[in-house]
Amino acid sequence: MEARTAPPHPARKSARIDVRGPRTPSSTLVLTSEALGFVAELARRYTPRVQELLARRRERQAEFDGGRFPDYLPETVGIRTSEWTVAPIPAELLDRRVEITGPVDRKMVINGLSSGANVFMADFEDATSPTWHNLVEGQQNLVDAVRGDIRYVQPETGKIYTLGPSRAVLFVRPRGWHLWEKHVLVDGQPVPAALFDFGLYFWHNAAHLASSGRRPCFYLPKMESHREARLWADVFAFAEDAVRIPVGTVRATVLIETLPAAFEMDEILWELRAYSAGLNCGRWDYIFSYIKTFSEHPAFVVPDRGAIGMTQPFLAAYTRAVVAICHRRGVHAMGGMAAQIPLREDPEASARAIAKVREDKLREVTLGHDGTWVAHPALVPIAREVFDAHMVGPNQIGVRPPGGPPRAFELCAPPQGPRTTATLRHDIDVSVRYLEAWLRGIGSVALYGLMEDAATVEIARSQIWQWIRHGARLDDNGELTVSRFERVLDEAMNQLRAGLGAEAYERGRWAEARTLFHRACTARRLPPFVTSLAYERIVTLLPPSME
Repeated sequence: MEARTAPPHPARKSARIDVRGPRTPSSTLVLTSEALGFVAELARRYTPRVQELLARRRERQAEFDGGRFPDYLPETVGIRTSEWTVAPIPAELLDRRVEITGPVDRKMVINGLSSGANVFMADFEDATSPTWHNLVEGQQNLVDAVRGDIRYVQPETGKIYTLGPSRAVLFVRPRGWHLWEKHVLVDGQPVPAALFDFGLYFWHNAAHLASSGRRPCFYLPKMESHREARLWADVFAFAEDAVRIPVGTVRATVLIETLPAAFEMDEILWELRAYSAGLNCGRWDYIFSYIKTFSEHPAFVVPDRGAIGMTQPFLAAYTRAVVAICHRRGVHAMGGMAAQIPLREDPEASARAIAKVREDKLREVTLGHDGTWVAHPALVPIAREVFDAHMVGPNQIGVRPPGGPPRAFELCAPPQGPRTTATLRHDIDVSVRYLEAWLRGIGSVALYGLMEDAATVEIARSQIWQWIRHGARLDDNGELTVSRFERVLDEAMNQLRAGLGAEAYERGRWAEARTLFHRACTARRLPPFVTSLAYERIVTLLPPSME
């Protein structure tokens, strides 16, 4: 692998950088003094703004709790009503009809880039458990992938994985603004996780990509306002100057996966107009955000997860708005995830899953989306077949959906459907299984024919919390109370123990997973993110350096 160099970053003054994470195989290559210096400069410049924006989130949620619901901003009406477009789309990003996502482990990076998809999104957020080892080795995997020098040998079989001749465009999703990287301190304070993930990847790869006619591309998660997008735009501008690449080299797609952000989509694109690669319907986290936004209001208690499909009025309004706004501004409107995975042992179930994927992708392409997401390489040709049949050109940005922007009440309309004990049991089972794997460093888990990530647990636990908070009655006409929830949770844990065997159960992290899930579902106020609670369980700090 070639040496990684870049021009000196324009540090304003020396920053105390304290790496508290243990050594990993790639620490020396990834955590160079130059790379850490760049991360430290990002942290010094922008951490105060991150803290201010997070404080504004808390204030806004308090307003929602008090009955002031989300709405369009009066002060930005000029941005919404005037005619403008984002920067022209680069040629290599014109066609994004199929994108695949996954964690940053070495095998997945190779498979994602070689899957036949147009884009592979390497995910440091929902699909990666942010253990120190995963983060550092994930950065090394991306460095090697950018240079085409990546291979993986399966330990059990000796099978060798290498990049195929046709490679997807690499996008990287750093963690959201709400998360912190506690293994690295700058001037005694943890670094915003978003800046840590972005900074290391950008420092090691941006200049190399630009010199080879490519560009650093990102997916930006969990934003709640255009001011958070403005911060990203400022980070991009500083970073481009730091490594001396042209302004606008970076491209970024924003995941619209919070309800507040749905009211600021024009403004988000405006803030990122020099860097925009469109918007994406991050629908699973969007449902979670809907529950969180209205968590204190009994009129907004949601039904079973399975009943909250994309035809529910609040989701249909949201997806129409994404397409309309993106196309008006001259950029891609990306569809959502198909999380199904093939089931070789059950061909009939696999056929039903594929039929659901086709139906979902047909809905997206006929609505006007310019591309879609899948979670498994086997779904790439299926999604491509649907989009090829209904999207003639590289995209359909020229298609303008009829009608004006959705009204506030349309984006907030409560979903309808049953609330069942079967969903309660399934939510508990899947969530505990996922959290136990997450605590062991696995962020993407195949469960019951779906590839699950952190968004699944966020929906499940917030739904249960909401049902308990407002005394929702389930299909047996019984109210969901804390004691009833605890009984079902204990039943699920006993079944897991019986199925695994006592010895295997004790070797796992099942007790911790149960404690975390119980806390997330029964706290007096809804915890904003379960991953923030769980993160404390995977932090592995060395003693402070004595420099």
